[in-house]
Amino acid sequence: MPRVRSKIVRKRKHKKWLKRAKGFWGRRKNLYSVARVASIKALSYATRDRKVRKRMFRRLWITRVHAACNKNEISYSVFINNLKKAGINLNRKILADIAVFDAEAFSLLVKSTTR
Repeated sequence: MPRVRSKIVRKRKHKKWLKRAKGFWGRRKNLYSVARVASIKALSYATRDRKVRKRMFRRLWITRVHAACNKNEISYSVFINNLKKAGINLNRKILADIAVFDAEAFSLLVKSTTR
């Protein structure tokens, strides 16, 4: 049985990891062993940060709604509670958009929930 060399397979495997490490800095983009470790780390960060991004956007929306509530002299928690009691099902993203882009509509929303 002839001897099999791993040259082609190894080259393909190395190219895959080096391509994934494109844009990294220093030896992380050139050296296979370092590029592989850096790419695995980057993939784990990417997985983690997809969750973190959702968290950060929710915090941003809540902050915007809270600021708009303060302008209308009502606390955030009371406003959200009143929305639920009134049966108005708007999520925080939509509320934040209304608060930022249409302040008059937001103040009408606050008035309609405080009755």
